[in-house]
Amino acid sequence: MNRAILLLNMGGPNNLDEVKLFLHNMFNDSRIIAAPQPIRLGISKYIIANRLETSKSNYKEIGGKSPIVEYTQELVDDLSQKVDASVHMVMRYTPPFADEVMAGLVGMDEIYAIPLYPQHSSTTTLSSDDDIYKVAKKLGITDKIRTLDSYQTHPLYISSLVKRIKESLNGDNANEFELLFSAHGLPLNIVKAGDMYQSQIIETVEATKKALEKEGIMFGATHLAYQSRLGPVEWLRPYMDDTLKSFGGKKVIVYPVAFTIDNSETKHELDIEYRELAHEVGIIDYRVAAAPNNHPDFVACLADIYEGMKR
Repeated sequence: MNRAILLLNMGGPNNLDEVKLFLHNMFNDSRIIAAPQPIRLGISKYIIANRLETSKSNYKEIGGKSPIVEYTQELVDDLSQKVDASVHMVMRYTPPFADEVMAGLVGMDEIYAIPLYPQHSSTTTLSSDDDIYKVAKKLGITDKIRTLDSYQTHPLYISSLVKRIKESLNGDNANEFELLFSAHGLPLNIVKAGDMYQSQIIETVEATKKALEKEGIMFGATHLAYQSRLGPVEWLRPYMDDTLKSFGGKKVIVYPVAFTIDNSETKHELDIEYRELAHEVGIIDYRVAAAPNNHPDFVACLADIYEGMKR
């Protein structure tokens, strides 16, 4: 039996020349902008015109590219050692794209698509599913695809979060710190339409808090806020910047709970932009924990998910 695993994620520019491609593909996605294609195209052009140079500048500050592909490749390599399948990454908005990857998998008997989004959302999980099924239909292999909705409280996933938080503590006393879970924001109208993302983020946060408490790790307090909002519409609250402004004189550990792989939102937005805000408001110790990336527990989580999907 020939099997393949596809690890699905949004992607990020592999170089500065891909920043425009990334922005165009993201904001021309019907799951992101729910408008007719001509309107989406216009919005995409507007955003590119207004954000391209700023986005390029941000990527220059973290090495001229997103780290997401390199981190994901490490995950692919490690997972490949744990499963009886070939493992591949598929990015939504930048290479490697689904059509490139899946063209080489036509001879497979089964293809397991695992999103690197533990919390289900139409803007992430369904967007990636749309993408791979569109390609699978063209290749005539739709019946070989198996997908997964979410795994927001998988014990091994939660364990990887706990261990990353402990790494960030580095032996210091947890009760001296505020633990701030930061999730990527989502327009409120999408949540009101029935998107599961917010409720599943909360499930992940609660499961992580319980796991920390079980290990005797008690933070001064825990919080949840949302980052990366864009445009004039109302997004999920509380906003990350508003929350940080209330922590003057305190120590804070930020955990990027919506991301399994570090990317520009963690390496630039959280670790550079919000670090500057933290300094401005008088936070005396500001730390950003790493995403799971290729932590052994997260690798084991994905292997366990794959084995469960086979049954």
